[in-house]
Amino acid sequence: MKYEDVAIPLGHAWSSPFAKWQGTLAETSSLDLAVAVTGRALAERDLDPSWFDGIVLGTTVPQPDLFYGAPTLAARLGATGLTGPMVSQACATSVAALQAAAGAVAAGAARQLVVVADRTSNGPTVIYPSSRGQGGAPVVTHWVLDAFAQDPWAGQAMLATAEAVAAESGITREELDDLTALRWEQYRAALADDRAFQRRYQVPVEIKRRKGSVVLDADEGVRSKERTAIGQLPPAASDGVHTFAAQTHPADGCAGAVVTTREEARSRSESGIARILSSGVARVRKSRMPEAPVPAARAALAAAGLDFTDLHAITTHNPFAVNDVYFCRETGVKPADMNAYGCSLVFGHPQGPTGLRSITELIETLRLRGGGLGLFTGCAAGDTAAAMVLEVTDR
Repeated sequence: MKYEDVAIPLGHAWSSPFAKWQGTLAETSSLDLAVAVTGRALAERDLDPSWFDGIVLGTTVPQPDLFYGAPTLAARLGATGLTGPMVSQACATSVAALQAAAGAVAAGAARQLVVVADRTSNGPTVIYPSSRGQGGAPVVTHWVLDAFAQDPWAGQAMLATAEAVAAESGITREELDDLTALRWEQYRAALADDRAFQRRYQVPVEIKRRKGSVVLDADEGVRSKERTAIGQLPPAASDGVHTFAAQTHPADGCAGAVVTTREEARSRSESGIARILSSGVARVRKSRMPEAPVPAARAALAAAGLDFTDLHAITTHNPFAVNDVYFCRETGVKPADMNAYGCSLVFGHPQGPTGLRSITELIETLRLRGGGLGLFTGCAAGDTAAAMVLEVTDR
């Protein structure tokens, strides 16, 4: 899908720090988190919520009051006349939300607010009535844990998809450990000089309560992935090549962006704009989820009339180390030329907002390099993936 006149003003894409599973944000609704983070982000950018023509809320895990979705979020931000859709596509939710906003901009609703928030901690237990069950017993599912455990159509857990791709591609434990350690070193670069890179886009969380406040001003739950140490870990599956270091951890967080026309974007930022050039999606064979980012990336690049050799930066959502190893084998991209400041393999995965955080890091990486073309791509549940191509420019 190609976009002719859609852009994000530089400095107008953001993310909260990510909290560890059952950590600081475990008792905070993702809707409350979205209000706090988005409200602060807009205030810091001198943006009145009523300036927008529409809002898109991306989320994947049900929370209290979420039925009313984006209109509730808008009203709590102070924009009582604002409405819009709620979008959900597992780990591709961020790209789906940006696509929805880009479509609205192209249709004439030129000022869109995108907010993506999720809490995987304390996921809901859902009870479905079943009068035909034994004794009328209901069907009970755990929204998050059951999804982690098995794809209901393919019948495989997500880890099994990673192991299947590694086995078929001849990807070794050593390659996965090397990639994991590299991503750890890249994340450490984002922490240099008192987290100078992360402070370019991160919005701290502060939610006041009757007793005290919920405060999160840096990523929580990130564990060291030094090469020697992770090389001594046992495999996560008895006959597998991935360790717990070579896969991401569930998290909680929120991200957002202003999506508008190039003219409006230039009026909001003297630094320049990030043009959204194209997006692409793909679905691959059953239980081969880590392969999907490659055809999704190719689709997005083809829509923009570009190739991998045209790119100046790449970020990925890679819940398993095999994702990036496979991507590099198939595209010729060097592992060190991706994810310059880390990725979800290290900082965690709250599902919905993960992609937008990586897209925000892509924009900030390109800004530091003086502009240029960038690609984000990442897998999602159901053996699918989504990708987006952007250009950071002063025009």
